[in-house]
Amino acid sequence: MQIIQKLMRYIGRYKLPTILTPIFTLLEVLMEILIPYIIASIIDKGISAGNMNEVVRLGIVMLIMAFASLLFGILAGTFAAGASSGFAANLREAMYENIQTFSFSNIDKFSTAGLVTRMTTDVTNIQNAFQMTIRIAVRAPLMMIISLVMCVVINPHISLIFLVALFALAVVVFLIIGKATHLFRQMFRKYDDLNASVEENVSAIRVVKAFVREDYETQKFGNAADNLYRQSVAAQKLVVLNFPVMMLVVDACMVAISWVGAHYILGGTMTTGELTSIFSYVMNVLFSLMMLAMIFVMISMSAASAQRIVEVLEEVPSIQNPKEPVTEVADGSIEFHDVDFSYMRRVVTQDKNGNDIIREEMPEHKTRDEETLHNLNFSIRSGETIGIIGGTGSGKTSLVALISRLYDVTHGCVKVGGRDVRDYDLTALRDEVSVVLQNNVLFSGSILDNLRWGNENATLEDCKEACQMACADEFIDRMPEGYETQITQGGTNVSGGQKQRLCIARALMKKPKILILDDSTSACDTATDAKIRSALRTAIPGTTKLIIAQRISSVQDCDRILVLDGGTVNAFDTHEHLLATNRIYSEIYESQIRGGGDFDRPQ
Repeated sequence: MQIIQKLMRYIGRYKLPTILTPIFTLLEVLMEILIPYIIASIIDKGISAGNMNEVVRLGIVMLIMAFASLLFGILAGTFAAGASSGFAANLREAMYENIQTFSFSNIDKFSTAGLVTRMTTDVTNIQNAFQMTIRIAVRAPLMMIISLVMCVVINPHISLIFLVALFALAVVVFLIIGKATHLFRQMFRKYDDLNASVEENVSAIRVVKAFVREDYETQKFGNAADNLYRQSVAAQKLVVLNFPVMMLVVDACMVAISWVGAHYILGGTMTTGELTSIFSYVMNVLFSLMMLAMIFVMISMSAASAQRIVEVLEEVPSIQNPKEPVTEVADGSIEFHDVDFSYMRRVVTQDKNGNDIIREEMPEHKTRDEETLHNLNFSIRSGETIGIIGGTGSGKTSLVALISRLYDVTHGCVKVGGRDVRDYDLTALRDEVSVVLQNNVLFSGSILDNLRWGNENATLEDCKEACQMACADEFIDRMPEGYETQITQGGTNVSGGQKQRLCIARALMKKPKILILDDSTSACDTATDAKIRSALRTAIPGTTKLIIAQRISSVQDCDRILVLDGGTVNAFDTHEHLLATNRIYSEIYESQIRGGGDFDRPQ
């Protein structure tokens, strides 16, 4: 019930059609209920009595009722479709809007495939259940109750027959539904696995083809599809039992009513028209019960979907603005004071109904090995160019993520411009800390569209200036359409180095006080790498620049170099001093500059 109340808040401006749907459904049911009563009168007062005038008069009345029922049904269906579609649109918009506020730790909590399933399949299930609820869930009980009343009014004794049948059918139907509900919950978890397989394969199709793994991926998808198929069939096999069981009860009920009704007619206590109308009302009651059963099936299917949607809607961003945020960053200075950082541990449990409960928590007894960063203390002056170097897993990317507050520290504080980053308005901070992430992403659209992510009001000249600094103009000018060249989804029509240079140009469009390049020239040749560093040094001297790299040549000209080892600061000094005093740095230098080796290769 609480979940339903939470979802109903998102009906929004579709409240009126939601209210009008059951009203017109009620009028539709009233017209349909009266038609069998009119038919009984036509038989008894018109046909049996030989009164054709009465047949015509009552026939016209019945025709008017039929058209009125049709009109009310069309209006109810139209309003139900509008209300359910609008409700689904509001849910998707609310989920998407909340996802945009998520921090990296929130995003880590949900898989991409899981979020896609929640915004598509799960919302569609809620939409269908909502439409059935505001129309059929109103129509079926009304039809059942009024039909029961009419049967009792016509003949209380015969009514007892189908009341017994109704009770037997209800017991069987609800037993079937109770078993199917659990199977449907399991079925929707299989959708996540299927979507994950599709998403991973499509996004990495070039790797799949390069390694000739099409058969393996096809088999993996087939396994996910088979699991979903088996789970769906197991649930549907129970559901389809509803119809044959209902027809068996209906047929038995009709035979019993025909037998008893024939005796009443022969005894003169019931007319043929009354028996005919009872047949109609009995069918209405039993089919209404079947519709109710289908509603319960739909609700059971959507219950798991509702829970999954609410999880996204109620997810609170772990990083939020303070009550009185600072809206201006004074300069590009950076300070780390006693900083520890650990990623939250993701824990998945299940409730008594088999629903997944996902939460994040810190380890109860955190050890040094569970910390990504430990006891970081250093300061960077505004305008300095700092190189960051270290082995794989040393915490380089995690360190720079704390500066723009993509994650929060678990202990200590990070200061930018002399203020704790937790004091800043998030938009103000991130506008002044421009990050080129390790995994570069370009979006569908022109090169200009992608560049203007950094500044939506930038002119063509602004874009060209940024591209010159990033050495991206070299290949853009060779393209037939220049800056209007269309980038395909994921930037697959440009090389890795070209993608990196476009991402650097996009970051420069913000004219930030701090520029972070997270291994952002790894796909560029050394000459281009050197040209980019030279351009950044001369074009934006007042901007603090942090350059994460694996190559010594990319950082040796920096003002100072930070050496990370196992999440701690091993050294922080100039290239010359590190080369003379630091074992780790000198070994890297020897392996790369003289030995031609790789940073992570054992020597």
